[in-house]
Amino acid sequence: MPLYYSYKWAEVMSADAFAAFEEVGLDNEEKVQEVGRRFRQTVLAMGGGTHPCEVYEKFRGRQPKPDALLRHSGLAQEGACAAK
Repeated sequence: MPLYYSYKWAEVMSADAFAAFEEVGLDNEEKVQEVGRRFRQTVLAMGGGTHPCEVYEKFRGRQPKPDALLRHSGLAQEGACAAK
């Protein structure tokens, strides 16, 4: 069970990281490059020398959220609660 949890948590972090690019607009090349630089300077540059949660928070400015994974998996829609 712990291995599956780790795998799912990695998926949460991956989807949430990609959401950082989606949030600036994937067609906005300047902003995408800015997010890419921030990703490189945090996640890639800091690697295993710093606790993963701390590295991620430096990249996103917050802890990971499962929202993007749920959306990418088709289990949630943006604004689904607002539509009710």
